[in-house]
Amino acid sequence: MNMTLVGIVLAMLAAIWVLIKVFGYPRNIWVLFVTMPMLMCISSTITFIGGLLATKIAPDPTLATMPLTTMIIGTALATLFISKLNQRFGRKIATNIGFVMAIIGASLACIAAMNGSFGLLLLATMIMGSSLAFAQQMRFAAIESVTAEQAPKVLSALMLSGVYAAMLGPEVAFLGKDWIASEHGYAGSFLGLALVVALAMGLFQLFSNPSVKEESQVHGDARGLSVIIKQPIFMIALLSAAIGYGLMSFIMTATPLSMHDMNGHSLHDTKWVIQSHVIAMFLPSLLTGWLIKKYHSVWVLSAGLAAYALVAIIALSGQHVIHYWWALVLLGIGWNFLFITGTVLLPQSYQNNERFKVQAANDFVIFVTQALASLLAGWLLFKSSWTMVVLSMVPFIIIMFFVIRWHNKDRKHQI
Repeated sequence: MNMTLVGIVLAMLAAIWVLIKVFGYPRNIWVLFVTMPMLMCISSTITFIGGLLATKIAPDPTLATMPLTTMIIGTALATLFISKLNQRFGRKIATNIGFVMAIIGASLACIAAMNGSFGLLLLATMIMGSSLAFAQQMRFAAIESVTAEQAPKVLSALMLSGVYAAMLGPEVAFLGKDWIASEHGYAGSFLGLALVVALAMGLFQLFSNPSVKEESQVHGDARGLSVIIKQPIFMIALLSAAIGYGLMSFIMTATPLSMHDMNGHSLHDTKWVIQSHVIAMFLPSLLTGWLIKKYHSVWVLSAGLAAYALVAIIALSGQHVIHYWWALVLLGIGWNFLFITGTVLLPQSYQNNERFKVQAANDFVIFVTQALASLLAGWLLFKSSWTMVVLSMVPFIIIMFFVIRWHNKDRKHQI
């Protein structure tokens, strides 16, 4: 038995005990804490093996990042209708649809790997990406399951569960890659992924739709989206999350290809770097909610931006494993601070009866940005170099600097 997987299961059980006995959170929170990373491990799996498989079956190596890109496109497109599903059927039924889509997508990816079909692989990753839109909505389900005062800490706890996604996805992909004999490999990896998602779907049936009393917090009729997006707090929240996600996706997508295919680092070292990166994306969640509450969102955003600046400096310093490792760890930390802070700020821009359309618009922009970033990463890496990929971060780091200044000015204006 794989001891890493045993360790992951034991750690998740220990976390459930802490959430129930120490923090006293309701059942919904620990159910989401367990099932969200089991669905989200789709992302770390495709990040790890999607490009490696695509280099063997794609018609052109510059298309190696297309599986990750189509995954993100699927996420973006799904946000256009997921709010309607949540609103009409409730979060439980809607999320179950997401689980089914994930199982279908992983099964098609398994068939694509067996037959060397690049087109089918892209379709499969797009379907799996659509399921990730449902996973992203789980963070809002968590917020709605607790009081407003508990929301930042609960959100941090839920995001922390992404550590399990970091370990689980690549570990199952690595363990299962030879389960099914195939010319290009990795068919068994997707079979393992389908089994993990099926287990998560079974556990998710313990979830109950949160009861939201819309009338108690609504002041007047729901406003139009065009009115809501003009608010400074909405734009600050959106830009923080979108720039954070876009830059993270840009560098993360290029890393396995730069490490393994272009610099000859081992698959084991590449897996270690990607796992470390995804752990770093979610482990700071232990403190992020507390930091936002104690030091204000301006300082947390500033810390995230500083981490991104260090990513550029380290990545430009060399291309040994240790350079990639430090750059990707800092990239994960920076993403955590920017994305979680943006998520915490977003509810300040809408009333409860406006939440579904605002959440959908927010996620759509974020994932379109992420899709473009992942697509450009592969193209720029193969057409130019790792150095140019890293240098492309700089303009967006500068933009984020001015977004933080805007947020600080808007905060002082409201005091």
